[in-house]
Amino acid sequence: MNKPHLFTKDFSLVSLVNFSVVLNFYLLIVTMSVFAMESLKSSPSKAGFTSSIFVIGVLLGRLWSGRWIERIGRKKTLYIGLILSLVMALLYFQVHNVLLLYLFRFINGAAFGISSTTTGTIVAKVIPNERRGEGIGYYALSGTFGAAIGPFLAMVLLQYENFNLIFLAHTISVVLSLLMAFFLAVPEIKLTQEELQDLKEFKFASFFETKAIPISIVCAVAYSCYASILTFLPAYAKEIQVVEAASFFFIVYSATILLSRPVTGRLFDTRGENFVMYPAMFIYMVGIIIISQAHIGYTLLLAGALIGLGLGTVQSSCQTIAVKVTPPHRMGLANSTFFLFLDAGIGIGPFMFGLIMPFIGYRGVYSGAALIVLISAFLYYQLHGKKTLQGQRELG
Repeated sequence: MNKPHLFTKDFSLVSLVNFSVVLNFYLLIVTMSVFAMESLKSSPSKAGFTSSIFVIGVLLGRLWSGRWIERIGRKKTLYIGLILSLVMALLYFQVHNVLLLYLFRFINGAAFGISSTTTGTIVAKVIPNERRGEGIGYYALSGTFGAAIGPFLAMVLLQYENFNLIFLAHTISVVLSLLMAFFLAVPEIKLTQEELQDLKEFKFASFFETKAIPISIVCAVAYSCYASILTFLPAYAKEIQVVEAASFFFIVYSATILLSRPVTGRLFDTRGENFVMYPAMFIYMVGIIIISQAHIGYTLLLAGALIGLGLGTVQSSCQTIAVKVTPPHRMGLANSTFFLFLDAGIGIGPFMFGLIMPFIGYRGVYSGAALIVLISAFLYYQLHGKKTLQGQRELG
């Protein structure tokens, strides 16, 4: 029996839109603090707040879109996010003080939250159920590419010392996203009166998908450890004198995700989530342990490859599970909930590890992060893996 097609027109378009959305996120997150300091003459602390207020906007955008996406319609919600992004892209050319920049970054963050949540909801619907793990794995690669190319493009454009070039690149990318969205055929669902009333009510379940929370917690804990790498790797690499190798760490990380996703996605679909999740968490933990003991550059790059394989698989698998356990009419809320928890993990991680770093050093931080990955594996077993195992036994 032939498998249903995965790489359809709509799957490719929504993946390209997501690539553009993520690329824009990294393009600006890398350059905005520099823009604030050099063009607006703000202090480093005020410049750093441009990132913080953007994340606040992202969280609120996710909350809003999760609640409204199925009521407004998925394609209309995507248009709202992208048009809002375009308006902000054009307004960046007119920023002349840091307070105005804060306002634009907040609204831009909300636009990113709406757009990225909506693309994740749309793609879950256009992927055939039989290939959901594989499909979401491929789709997640679009974000991986965006996260790799965005900072690279930012660093290239910064060399010209002309921020209007960065804003122009951002604007062109958003316009291309809107054009691709126009040709996207988005499957909408017709809500029953009961489902519509469920989404209208002002309660906890109107903002969060409770069935997606357990697996979202697992992913948040796992990503809090990755945040320690994002935050402290440059300083750690300088301390152990492997700065040159560290500059290639995320390239190796992204390349490993690219090469492994097709295999891990198929294994998820054919062998089940437990078959994929436990080895992935073990590999992720080993990668962080290797970082904690690194003395030469090649060791650090090996760690990047293992973390790419481990965490890359954990992220796409957890997102697939969040969609899998959720009723179709609440899929938007499931994606919103999942990314809210993931964002929270990335946000809490640097603060949590930053508190203990002065007492235990960088190696101690990474040893502690490896322990927390082990805890996240135990959480996975308690919150989801055990139920999956029981279901397999009953079917067997």
